[in-house]
Amino acid sequence: MKKLMLGNAAAARGLYEAGCAVVSSYPGTPSTEITEEAAKYDEIYCEWAPNEKVAMEVAFGASLAGKRSFCGMKHVGLNVAADPLFTISYTGVNAGMVIAVADDAGMHSSQNEQDSRHYAKSAKVPMLEPSDSGEALAFAKQAYDISEAFDTPVFLKMCTRVAHSQSPVDTAERMTPPEKKYEKNIAKYVMMPGNAIRRHPVVEERTRKLIEFAETSALNRVEPGADRSRGIITSSTSYQYVKEACGDKYPVLKLGMIWPLPEKKILDFAASVDQLIVVEELDPFIEEHCRNLGLNPVGKALFSLMGELSQTVVADKLGIAHEAGPQLGETVPARPPVMCAGCPHRGLFYTLNRNKCTVLGDIGCYTLGAVAPLSAIEMTACMGASVSAIHGFNKALGKESEHKTVAVIGDSTFMHSGMTGLANIAYNQSNSTVIILDNSITGMTGHQQNPTTGYNIKGDPAGKIDLESLCRAMGFARVRVVDPYDLKTCDQAVKEELAADEPSVIISRRPCALLKYVKHQPPLLVDKDKCIGCKSCMRIGCPAISIKEGKARVDETLCVGCGVCSQLCPKDAFESTAKEA
Repeated sequence: MKKLMLGNAAAARGLYEAGCAVVSSYPGTPSTEITEEAAKYDEIYCEWAPNEKVAMEVAFGASLAGKRSFCGMKHVGLNVAADPLFTISYTGVNAGMVIAVADDAGMHSSQNEQDSRHYAKSAKVPMLEPSDSGEALAFAKQAYDISEAFDTPVFLKMCTRVAHSQSPVDTAERMTPPEKKYEKNIAKYVMMPGNAIRRHPVVEERTRKLIEFAETSALNRVEPGADRSRGIITSSTSYQYVKEACGDKYPVLKLGMIWPLPEKKILDFAASVDQLIVVEELDPFIEEHCRNLGLNPVGKALFSLMGELSQTVVADKLGIAHEAGPQLGETVPARPPVMCAGCPHRGLFYTLNRNKCTVLGDIGCYTLGAVAPLSAIEMTACMGASVSAIHGFNKALGKESEHKTVAVIGDSTFMHSGMTGLANIAYNQSNSTVIILDNSITGMTGHQQNPTTGYNIKGDPAGKIDLESLCRAMGFARVRVVDPYDLKTCDQAVKEELAADEPSVIISRRPCALLKYVKHQPPLLVDKDKCIGCKSCMRIGCPAISIKEGKARVDETLCVGCGVCSQLCPKDAFESTAKEA
């Protein structure tokens, strides 16, 4: 049956049709929807793991037990999962194991641009790279066949444009894979040095066989072109740009298996054209492979190492005439990201800014605390880094920083990789204050559950970790909970914990304002007679508040009645619309 599907949904359909039984992932844009869509199939057990390392180990355990498995993550999540990845490459698998990694060229929702193809090469793990939804489905299915045929985990590499665009797919029924019983095999699965040293030659021989497979596999195909003055090698979404810009003018070698790359196929293709051009996003991965084969392709001399390509960029760089798309009559004003109206983090960040705190931040929607007018966060690196970094920061500067520096981290990020940093503070005793921003959900990636919410991926009741008890069990005597809508209480808590001569944890607890179950107060309005236009309310950067004709104005369609702005007004000009009823 033909359907129009999002790339991520198509990948999930491929898992389903291939007989995948266990899925464990950590949400990360642009990979999140693969697991969310997989969870809609009752035949697949799905879960959100605390982090990507755990997810990969869960998937490996399921594979070991004889069930086809999957784990998904974004590119920076693969950094977290790299530890098990490199060793699972040595052990191989039992039932098929597929790892989806979604790169984010252009950094639409990420703190860096990272080319995950290098992981495939370094870990010696095959990688398939679909260029549309149809291939996402087909490649997911074929990845299991390759995994079991070659005794290896297999990467399915997505990118933002493939993951989040729609194209037609051909769906089929779910198949039941052959049974793979678990058998004890210490030499294969126990990677102590004596066994591991014997597995390395197995991996190298596997790579040799995979190269042979890449030479003849339909995953890599040559598409003919009338003009052989140029031949283009490309993959993924870059292939779509090439076809839209060039049509069938030039021959194209479309690579669906991006590692290991074929050798003879590339050499033969290069010999059939006058000039070899490589079109790929980010690093010169294919280009360097071609150079290692003795070829002299044109690649990054034309195309940037940074950001995304497009049909227009490809056409321009290749000197091909193309029709420009429709142009807007005027410049679209910039629309910088901002925390939502009623965001529970806003009051806390206002308090930290007011107290002139040095704030070490983390990964989440609360990273927007770095944006004006709050401008509170001064560092963000990776998941969990705030908690580890404040310990080093305070150890380096001592009392100079201890009483004015805090770390902020979300509840989901804390479960992901903040706990170990907190254990380090307790163990090595820095006088550090850590603030856990508990908005009762994984907010940035679209409201996924986590171990602190009490619900699983399907919304059913699940084990719930109590943050206060956990922090006390880790050795913190000073643990307190505040409501970030209460500015006076927040201010008192921050002052007292920073003044203390021992490590402490503040839990800023208020559910995300966008959660469906959250019941809001009536919106506020401004008494124009009382308002003096001092703009004190503007200091919190709430998108529901603006200044019009010198007076504060509240957009009732955005306001959730949190009351934070009213606590800043020196004239009590904010009133609830409930009084009108």
